[in-house]
Amino acid sequence: MGVIYLLDCTLRDGGYINDWNFGEDTIKGFGKKIAQTGIEIFEVGFIKGKDYNPDRSLFPDIESFTNVIVPKSEGMMYVGMLDMNSPIPLDKITPYDGTSIDGIRVIFKKDKIDEAYNYCKRIKELGYKVFVNFVGTDLYTDKEFVDGIERFNSIEPFAVSIVDSFGLIKRKQFLRLVYLADNNLNDDIALAYHAHNNLQQAFGNAEALVEMNLNRDLIIDACVFGMGRGAGNLNLELFAEYMNENYNTHYKIEPMLEIMDEYLNEIYQTKFWGYSLPLYVSASAGCHPNYAIYLAEKNTLTVKAFNELLQHIPKEDKSRFSKEKAEKYYREYQEKHIDDKDVIDYLSKEFQDKNILVLAPGKSILSYKDKIHELRAEDNSVVIAANFLAEEFRPDYIFSSNMRRYVKIQGKTKAKCIITSNMKESESYDYMVNFSSYSINNPDIIDNSALMLLKLLMACNVKNVKIAGMDGYLVSDDAVYYNDELNYDFTKNAKKRNLLISEELRSIKEHMKLMFITPTNYRIS
Repeated sequence: MGVIYLLDCTLRDGGYINDWNFGEDTIKGFGKKIAQTGIEIFEVGFIKGKDYNPDRSLFPDIESFTNVIVPKSEGMMYVGMLDMNSPIPLDKITPYDGTSIDGIRVIFKKDKIDEAYNYCKRIKELGYKVFVNFVGTDLYTDKEFVDGIERFNSIEPFAVSIVDSFGLIKRKQFLRLVYLADNNLNDDIALAYHAHNNLQQAFGNAEALVEMNLNRDLIIDACVFGMGRGAGNLNLELFAEYMNENYNTHYKIEPMLEIMDEYLNEIYQTKFWGYSLPLYVSASAGCHPNYAIYLAEKNTLTVKAFNELLQHIPKEDKSRFSKEKAEKYYREYQEKHIDDKDVIDYLSKEFQDKNILVLAPGKSILSYKDKIHELRAEDNSVVIAANFLAEEFRPDYIFSSNMRRYVKIQGKTKAKCIITSNMKESESYDYMVNFSSYSINNPDIIDNSALMLLKLLMACNVKNVKIAGMDGYLVSDDAVYYNDELNYDFTKNAKKRNLLISEELRSIKEHMKLMFITPTNYRIS
């Protein structure tokens, strides 16, 4: 059986959580404590960017690593990671002299394998230990993977890594990849495994790899606290304990726990990582986890709709996330066109010469409920609630463009329900209108229900609208809704959303008189 190394990649892979902004004291303190654990390899951060910032675990050149790793701990290998999507110029990689990092891990997708090979070859010539990381290894055919291994054999890298980029490789498939690698790698090249945990396979796969008792050396990547994008990575503290119990190693767990307590717990409280339903669905659909993260933040899709949307993303785009692609497929899914002319004609007659009061679910309606009841009692009043039941105010209509909200509304109200055509799972409603006719052009607020309702009223030739509860968002407090069941945390995007919605309201105001009867953070003048 070969040697088994543990590699910590918290400051690099965990950095996706906080944009690598750990702070200088944390980066230096982390390095000192991780050296106390006895793990063999420490990935200090990414080799990327142009300028060095001591508060971030990003390093634009090899020399900048010395600021956080000197003095180096004897017996521990220090490495950095380089992405072939944005590699630094080779002239920024000075020849190895032992004063900075000892190795460079190179990650690349299939279409970058030629560039990666030439880059790795040069790094090896400069004296560094080279780690070859096949990003999305499960996306390679067996032949492509074996051909890639045989090609890199010629430069004798220190290690070749199976990378489960989307956290969806299950044990049977993983072991097949291990056998392919083990049978084709040169004997003195270590086999590494980098896991993501969307389907909770990380520990089991790593355990299975170790228990195969291969003759070659192995490297297991892990992060303290499992810190990492989405569902996170293999937990270093858990796997180190497993190694101590089963392989007579002597990793010290306490410094890992101190890292969790002193450096990572505060980040975890505000930037959660770990198992989640959207990430599970994303992995099951074979999609990049960023699709799940991006779409989940919209908080509009039920799990059924979420799954349908992801399943219909073309295969070639599933592994290649961009915000533009995610928004394109989201909008396409939502825009199920229908002809709503008859509905608009009917609603136009219903709302003609009426006193329209729109209720949004902001907390202010609790303080102004007497005023709302007073308006409700006026002759010719029509009250329309935007995306919530509003039982206390007995709305005449409820408008909804959000299926997650509507499942809690349908069948529970005497109000007539107007829904948009993206609501494919609706079981009951009174009127359906075309989503794309009233959606907002800006993707960040594409399906804001209050704005869509106002655009619908414009289409119905309504000229005057009173508005209550359209309070806007707060930076410091996410409890801005009528009741706790409606709360959703928009604090990190509060300023941007307020700005965008304000712009839309000003545009709507050019065609329809808006009167806010409750306080608002939107600037409509």
